[in-house]
Amino acid sequence: MAQYLISVLDDTTGSATDAEMAAIGEFNERLRADGHWVFAGGLAAPETATVVDARGGSPLLTDGPYVETKEYVGGFWIIEAPDFDVALPLAALASQRCNRRVELRPFLGA
Repeated sequence: MAQYLISVLDDTTGSATDAEMAAIGEFNERLRADGHWVFAGGLAAPETATVVDARGGSPLLTDGPYVETKEYVGGFWIIEAPDFDVALPLAALASQRCNRRVELRPFLGA
């Protein structure tokens, strides 16, 4: 089985309604029941990020997000599916359940 990343695109942290959170919970249970679940999580606001660059030896730490954008990854799912044709409708359902745009990407070697 290949693994895919479903990234949730948002412009506001913690903006999910109670109904959206319930729908996400139901979607998570469906992923588990159907054998697609690997891991999922929500992310804190981009302002809480720290960029770490240790390419030159000693780490250089920079507060804040790596890029300044209007939208950012607010959460994600990692799923398993036999192929893209199975993963794509799961991503569509994820978008419906969280009421956000999502991006579907396969992991390398998938």
